[in-house]
Amino acid sequence: MRTNDEIILLIQENIDEKGISMSELARRVGIAKSTMSRYFNKTREFPLNRADDFARVLGITPEYLLGIQKENKKAPSEIITIYEKLEQPRQEKVLDYAKEQLAEQSKVVSIFSKSEDNDYITDYVEGLVAAGHGTFQEDNLHMEVKLRADDVPEEYDTIAKVAGDSMQPLIEDNDLLFIKVTSQVDINNIGIFQINGKNFVKKLKRDYDGDWYLQSLNNSYEEIYLTADDDIRTIGEVVGIYSE
Repeated sequence: MRTNDEIILLIQENIDEKGISMSELARRVGIAKSTMSRYFNKTREFPLNRADDFARVLGITPEYLLGIQKENKKAPSEIITIYEKLEQPRQEKVLDYAKEQLAEQSKVVSIFSKSEDNDYITDYVEGLVAAGHGTFQEDNLHMEVKLRADDVPEEYDTIAKVAGDSMQPLIEDNDLLFIKVTSQVDINNIGIFQINGKNFVKKLKRDYDGDWYLQSLNNSYEEIYLTADDDIRTIGEVVGIYSE
């Protein structure tokens, strides 16, 4: 079986040969461009459960992509195997029937003809942030989600899920946040902050005395003032909000 680096190299060689950009590959496979970039940069392992999707776009077999078989040979389908066992007169009948079925199929316009995969992409939620009193998170969630492609921003680094209502009406409970990872968030912008081990989504503010605090948009919640005794880490800035 191929290593992760070998799989990515094979994919790169195939898209170069076919003239497919990384962005176009992401669209055809149905994943976010940022996720595809992490595969190519080798900061995330190739998703073995998506080998069929990649192989379909590249025109190779999943087995060849993963290195399970040495040559890119597709096993004959059951219908071909049966067809080849028939005598010629029966083969002609099968061919005539198949042509009739194809002609009928081409006349049918289904209300489901618009492929969902063209309108949705797959990405992963890596974190949980509190729109409330903070939440602890020891490990990444790495929860797979399908997202409407038109509602996904062009550039972001990671996705977090919201728990709580302190940022209503702009951000609702269970919304997904697209985050640009940065160690600095400008004043009056909404960011993701880790305070004493708890993750928050809040607006960064500063009062007239020069003291920094995190503000909720929901007036039911008090400001969280930051002090020198707090363990403070800025995770990133919110660049997009996704609601169901």
